[in-house]
Amino acid sequence: MKATVKWTDGAMFVGESGSGHAVVMDGSEELGGRNLGPRPMEMLLIGTGGCSTYDVMAMLKKSRQQVVDCRVDIDAERADAVPAVFTRINMHFVVTGVGLKESHVKRAVELSAEKYCSASIMLGAGGVEIGHSYEIVEFEPGL
Repeated sequence: MKATVKWTDGAMFVGESGSGHAVVMDGSEELGGRNLGPRPMEMLLIGTGGCSTYDVMAMLKKSRQQVVDCRVDIDAERADAVPAVFTRINMHFVVTGVGLKESHVKRAVELSAEKYCSASIMLGAGGVEIGHSYEIVEFEPGL
């Protein structure tokens, strides 16, 4: 896997993935940025949530669950000192579907946390306290 990050101006950088997708990252105006994109540490958090949600959805699809929507709300804390690493991350999955089985959702979240999500497992191995929770919402057409 490869990527390139290029400085463009002030505190703005453009990252390009090996698959050719680009994203702008920028700092706050106080730090010389123009606030035109997420911060690099926000990208790390978003990537971790994406990695885990991908796993959860793949497992729910494989178990033939009728998922209509899935999101993960991520709450994180960082150290006050430099380096301002993540110290705690909580990922709360909200899975909406038709007749979802709690055992399948619970297992998908657990397997992502313990076995499949490379990003969260890597951060956890580095000392970040990572929590996972979930809730199931029954889909109601027309709402």
